[in-house]
Amino acid sequence: MIPLSLPNISGNEWTYVKDCLDTGWISSVGSYVTQFENMVAEFAGAKYGIAAMNGTAALHIAQELAGVRQRDYVITPDITFIATANAIKYTGADPIFIDVDKDTWQMDLDILEAFLEKDTFYYKDHTYLKSDKRCISAIMPVHVLGNMCDMDRLMTIAKKYCLVVIEDSTEALGSSFKNKGAGTFGTFGTFSFNGNKIISTGGGGVIVTDDENLAKKAKHITTQAKTDPFEYDHDEIGYNYRLVNILAAVGVAQMEQLPSFLERKKEIDKYYRDHLENENLQFQKVGDDVSPNNWLHTMKVKNQRPMIKHLLDNGVQCRPFWVPMHQLRMFKHLPFITNENISDTIYNSCISIPSSTNLTDAQVEEVVKVIRSF
Repeated sequence: MIPLSLPNISGNEWTYVKDCLDTGWISSVGSYVTQFENMVAEFAGAKYGIAAMNGTAALHIAQELAGVRQRDYVITPDITFIATANAIKYTGADPIFIDVDKDTWQMDLDILEAFLEKDTFYYKDHTYLKSDKRCISAIMPVHVLGNMCDMDRLMTIAKKYCLVVIEDSTEALGSSFKNKGAGTFGTFGTFSFNGNKIISTGGGGVIVTDDENLAKKAKHITTQAKTDPFEYDHDEIGYNYRLVNILAAVGVAQMEQLPSFLERKKEIDKYYRDHLENENLQFQKVGDDVSPNNWLHTMKVKNQRPMIKHLLDNGVQCRPFWVPMHQLRMFKHLPFITNENISDTIYNSCISIPSSTNLTDAQVEEVVKVIRSF
């Protein structure tokens, strides 16, 4: 079976992990944590990085520090992995789901802007939903599959309606809009390093920000809000959310290889598009101002389920797209803002195909051969 998306462990991972084991520095205190934070922040183009145990924890902390409170709303796209919506619920807030663009599969900014103009009102530096007068405190764009929407326009809309921007960049390390890195537009950006991401620490996440005070606060509350290095004194509710040193060591080795991983993703993406794209099969549209990291190659087809069976029967691992958030039983009662329900169309027609950076050329050619035979 040609795998969907495996980590590429081909650098200094064993050496750095052995160093952690040899020295005994395996927990949340250690030099690799700081090194990993700095490497991710620098690569993204942010001033500060704060490691967390996973991308979901990073999203949770970013919202808390951005001032999202119970019964607030946070705007986010309807097509995303469930961690986005779950993290909003962790704060006691509720998501408002915006349908996605039919070509880019990112949040549809026309629908977003029309919704804010028609269905909200502004009062004392805050925006409220007309129907229940609850505050909409933040917007969380998700850079789906490493692609990005028009971030200039999104930031203009957010500023007009006083919405804090928290970027769910968990899939987009290495992506950029007008040469500005994903995760660096909003107050916070977050990245994930799950096993299938472009680099992996097994689990893990990083929050990035340019605000020094928020960075210090994030590090404080992700380490149980401990105020003294010796005494067990804590000054507020904190979380045991820190990334451990042994996983950060893997992350450092992975970051050293990230430029080559990005180049390989670009090569695979080009090959798939050149040999597969036609009137019956399309990939994400990428805007002229966007340079994506091509994280997970996903195609839109007319006969999704038969195609999935054909791929699996012929040794090519694949996955359907995420179920749209508005369809999930725990979110069905929440606002879903749409004109044509593009989210359902994307869900019912998209398939993710092998995307690992260590795929051989022969494997990529075989994937194309199997798809074309269908």
